[in-house]
Amino acid sequence: MNLTSPLASSGTGAPAPAPAPAKGTAVTDRAGAEVSGRERLASLVQRQGVLAVLLLVVVIASFAYPTFATLDNARGVTVQASFLAVVALGMTLVIITGGIDLSVGSVFALGGVLAAWASQWGLLPALLVPLAACGAIGCLNGLLIARAGMAPFIVTLASLLGARGLLLALTDEGATTYLVPKDSAFATLGQGSIAGFGYPILVALALFGAGGIVLQRTSFGQTLFAVGGSSDAATLMGLPVARAKVTVYLLSGLLAGFAGAINAARLSSGVTIIGTGMELDAIAAVVIGGTLLVGGAGSVSGTLWGVLLLAVIQNLINQIGSLNSSYQSVVSGGFLILVVVAQRYVSRSRRTL
Repeated sequence: MNLTSPLASSGTGAPAPAPAPAKGTAVTDRAGAEVSGRERLASLVQRQGVLAVLLLVVVIASFAYPTFATLDNARGVTVQASFLAVVALGMTLVIITGGIDLSVGSVFALGGVLAAWASQWGLLPALLVPLAACGAIGCLNGLLIARAGMAPFIVTLASLLGARGLLLALTDEGATTYLVPKDSAFATLGQGSIAGFGYPILVALALFGAGGIVLQRTSFGQTLFAVGGSSDAATLMGLPVARAKVTVYLLSGLLAGFAGAINAARLSSGVTIIGTGMELDAIAAVVIGGTLLVGGAGSVSGTLWGVLLLAVIQNLINQIGSLNSSYQSVVSGGFLILVVVAQRYVSRSRRTL
């Protein structure tokens, strides 16, 4: 019988060498792992980098200023930040689609005046009147941008001026201030609290929770990312591009008006001079939070961290005492420049992978 030995027939007794891997296989695997690691790192920096900076600033400030790390100070910071957070939530949706909304500051102020004026008839009118007016402004922005093909910058700049003009007309050039009735349900909405944390904080958190679910768990949210990535490609895929754009500008107007209404309830009046420059703060918070200005990438959680970082910076300036509030704009601008530069580096890195 002819038996075949598993050993090589050379007589050395050594087993036959295993076949060599195909040329380039191991190198390709290592390169693929390296590329995947770099992509994950770039994505993590974009999404959570601001949270790391926020935590670092909070830790340093807590050691430097004992009054910073107190519950009362935390409540004050978060209440102040809640109104900008609601406005920035709508801005996040707009920027993800590749747009911009410069009207939110004026719409915020208009919503506050309309809410204070309507509060004499109860809670529902105080909320529905500003929502209807501010939602109409946002819807008009969306229609002009999505259907008429106009530039978002021009359309929303015109809305900024129009909303501010309507505000001045309603208040006799700012001479009339509408007051919210004391002890009304509407006033409680802005001034009430649970466990020491004001209702505006809880409302903002609820809206951000809903926004995160919509953006990450629904087809509408995925459509927004697709539109921001490439509007033409989204159209070829059969996605409702125009409807998505109209919807995000409508939501931006509604959220800005709602934030203004809650702020009026907290202040017990419709203040006419607020909201100036708020659109820039909202854009800064969104971009610092990792949402790309060109669209197609972003998160509501990043925006929330961005808003809190700006609020903490403002509070630190107040803690120092020797600096005025103008330094907040300097610091915010510096953060914005650093983030935009980092975003460009991340985008370049991804294109070269």
